[in-house]
Amino acid sequence: MTRTLDAYLHDRKAGQLVQSENGQLAFTYDVDYVAESGPPISVSMPLRQEIYDDGTVRPYFSGLLPDERARSRLAAALGISPGNAFGLLEIIGGECAGALSLIPEGADLPDPSSDEPEPLDEGRLARLLATLRVRPLLGGEEGVRLSLAGSQDKLAVRVADGMIALPRNGHPTTHILKPFIAGLEGTVENEVFCMRLAARMRLDAPAVTKATAGGIDFILVERYDRLQEKDGVIRKLHQEDFCQALAIPPELKYEDEGGPGIARCQNLIQRHTARPAADRLVFQKMLIFHYLVGNADAHAKNCSLLYRSPTPELAPLYDVVCTAAYPHLSRNLAMKIGGRAVPDTLQLEHWHTIVLPTPPARRMLSATLRHMAQAIGPEADRLLEEMDAEGIHHPILKIIRRIIATRASHVMRVTEKME
Repeated sequence: MTRTLDAYLHDRKAGQLVQSENGQLAFTYDVDYVAESGPPISVSMPLRQEIYDDGTVRPYFSGLLPDERARSRLAAALGISPGNAFGLLEIIGGECAGALSLIPEGADLPDPSSDEPEPLDEGRLARLLATLRVRPLLGGEEGVRLSLAGSQDKLAVRVADGMIALPRNGHPTTHILKPFIAGLEGTVENEVFCMRLAARMRLDAPAVTKATAGGIDFILVERYDRLQEKDGVIRKLHQEDFCQALAIPPELKYEDEGGPGIARCQNLIQRHTARPAADRLVFQKMLIFHYLVGNADAHAKNCSLLYRSPTPELAPLYDVVCTAAYPHLSRNLAMKIGGRAVPDTLQLEHWHTIVLPTPPARRMLSATLRHMAQAIGPEADRLLEEMDAEGIHHPILKIIRRIIATRASHVMRVTEKME
């Protein structure tokens, strides 16, 4: 049986997602939406009247769902095959990352003002955090239709006046709530530290805070794809990650598995962002920061295009964790630098491959590498003092600091003879 979901971008019906009897997906833009030149839902699917087939559609819509183990747990809780992207989105696709909403065919777009979010006291919040381990995104809970990509357990919530609330029926959210990762010590403190350090290093990174409910630590990350107006109205900004923009399935996000490398990512930026030269420089600084803090998991799904206007820009940094602090996690970089994936083998010539092969571009990159390596240690020390004063401490932070010192020293050595 053919099944259909209406796809809304902001409050306009953009088209329809259809699952055929054999499970293939297709997407067609609405005739009026094309005639009015509405914004495309993805650079991988420009406006046109012809149908987009499964090869293009599935990577984009699968990219709205949780990855890997979280997706499998969600599917098991809902009694759906993990490979059934349509079935999962049918249940949880009402509030996706960005400004896309998927609702039953012919249904009206929910009115956010008709159902106030449920305030969560500590007891209720603790129970929800425990439930996330079994049912990621609270899939199947009445009125909760929230879909977020990524492999970590998380939940979209609204925070107002210090109170965390659970939105229902498509009500916009303001923050992503992420509990600690089971089996990895100190991931909450790790991510808080890395994200705050990114901001101190003058990279655009959303605000991150630590909290606890029922003895369960979690972080609250302010959503960069949501804007709260002065009158309290929350406005959605559309976004898509690099795998979605390049029509690459989320399960192939790592370069070694066929995912985008640095060259493809920079080419995407060059072709589609409003300020390609500036965004390429920022992207390169992000790569350097990931290296310095020991984050080997900086893959293409952790980079996004953000639509503040019809032409996108590079989204802020997000999901930064020092993976090198956990010996059983892979040391190999998700995106190779100069063909190298092992961090301590990188030399200056490998870094030079991420810029144009000209002396000025190479000199600028060398100077950026050296400047960031010099600055990150003192900034990390000041941040550790601030976090300690807030009562945020964990042995993992000392490990991360040693990793940063080692990486920074290596960069200083390889840039000693700059062109």
